[in-house]
Amino acid sequence: MAKRSGGFGRALARGFIRTAVWLYRRSGGRIGGRMAGSPVLLLTTTGRRSGRSWTVPLLYQTDGDGWVIIASNGGSARHPTWWLNLRARPDARVQIGRETFPVTAVEVAGDDREVLWRRMADMYRGYDRYAQKTTREIPVVALHRR
Repeated sequence: MAKRSGGFGRALARGFIRTAVWLYRRSGGRIGGRMAGSPVLLLTTTGRRSGRSWTVPLLYQTDGDGWVIIASNGGSARHPTWWLNLRARPDARVQIGRETFPVTAVEVAGDDREVLWRRMADMYRGYDRYAQKTTREIPVVALHRR
């Protein structure tokens, strides 16, 4: 029997994300603004190959006048597409509630990474499980306002 490509699952996930983004935007974050008890922002990146805008909902925490997000991809061996896009083009846009902000993404390293990872994992326990599922180091990303 041939191995399935997972195309249906990816299409289903994309449809779910599009619906979540639409609801968040329509409601100003009242719907979809929290997940698993944690705050959610919308991150819009520019596709590294397509040049198109892509928006995803992500858990976040405030850090100074910026935000921190985790590129976990559910513990997959692959980085999430949004992180690959940010590595290629670090300028992006964040929406929190009804407000939008231009940001520049920077991967956090060293002791700062460990401190922010712990803060995020204390907020959402799934991150520690994801780190155990994969051999890649899951990026911790700071979003600085431009």
